[in-house]
Amino acid sequence: MSAARPLRISIVGGFFLPVPPVCGGATEKIWHRLAQEFARAGHAVTFISRTWPGQPAEETVAGVRYRRVRGADHTTSLAANLAHDALWGLRVACALPPGDVVICHALTLPIWLPYLRPSAGHVAVVLGRSPKGQLRLYRGATRLFATSTEVANRVTAESPALGERTRVIWNPIDYWNLHAAAAQRGDPITIGFIGRIHPEKGLELLLRAASRLAGRTDLPAWRLEITGPAGIREGGGGESWRDGLIARFGPALGSRLVFHPAEFDAAKLARRYGQIDIFCYPSLAEKGETFGVAAAEAMAAGAVPVASALACFKDLIQDGENGLIFNHLAADADVQLEHALARLLADSDLRHAMAARAQSQVRRFDYAEVSAAIQRALREMVR
Repeated sequence: MSAARPLRISIVGGFFLPVPPVCGGATEKIWHRLAQEFARAGHAVTFISRTWPGQPAEETVAGVRYRRVRGADHTTSLAANLAHDALWGLRVACALPPGDVVICHALTLPIWLPYLRPSAGHVAVVLGRSPKGQLRLYRGATRLFATSTEVANRVTAESPALGERTRVIWNPIDYWNLHAAAAQRGDPITIGFIGRIHPEKGLELLLRAASRLAGRTDLPAWRLEITGPAGIREGGGGESWRDGLIARFGPALGSRLVFHPAEFDAAKLARRYGQIDIFCYPSLAEKGETFGVAAAEAMAAGAVPVASALACFKDLIQDGENGLIFNHLAADADVQLEHALARLLADSDLRHAMAARAQSQVRRFDYAEVSAAIQRALREMVR
């Protein structure tokens, strides 16, 4: 195949969120933007996603053809979600056009698609979460896209043969938009979290650390702002779980603690990032996190990251250079997190120096850079 010929690329989303991402979803946001980047490069792009009120069954916008098929809401039951995913894959297969490449975010579709619908193209599986034994089922896939070096290492450990087919493709960020949104910070210093309001994100740990900070008198004024969806349908832990956190920690934190609803407008979200001085990402999801998009976005907007010691964050955060890492598995994890936050609150010079290094170093994750890398990987596949 000539490297100059445009590719026919199909992108398959998950079963429970729409594209464009009118109600959130980091994966949906990222690949919606990447689809537009591919179309601008001259490729024929089809994006298959869930039907959603107000979105037609088929349309073409900015060079991307959208096809929408019936999906289902996300649930708290793994068995139910697997059943929804399997049915989703069958419906998607009927909607896939002939092509060169299918980029899959579904779980079961890549298992059988290379054999039953070869006309759809070579299959690339995006590993949105760390492998949990399912990789042996993906032997028909041409490529696996790992969103961090740690995920790629886990693929090789689980299946050396598939490790040879794996490429690291970082999740991209809108670097320049976020860079421009960086605000002039002032008082009080803002500690922030943006993401799903879910137990695996370590928010209870963050609130315990913040409660300890609230009892100290040696620190400048600060506040804690938490932004994101809490509903199970959007991948959160449920409104009742969030309300329980507020009831438990609200009395100790008082007006320092603010919960914001999810923000889906890109410009408004960038401004929210731009107001954060210290971005705390205390995730506990050992096999759930793959990169840390929210942390990268916050860094681009001028915040210093403080994160748990998940191996997937090593591509992004170097402890003591462009952020701080704490041991989330330690018995005194909340104390360690308190000390990390207090160190940055108390030392403005350190905070500003780390923020500048963080902002400079995440430029390599901009959409233009990552899109070009993906296109090279796709051309390698079809050759």
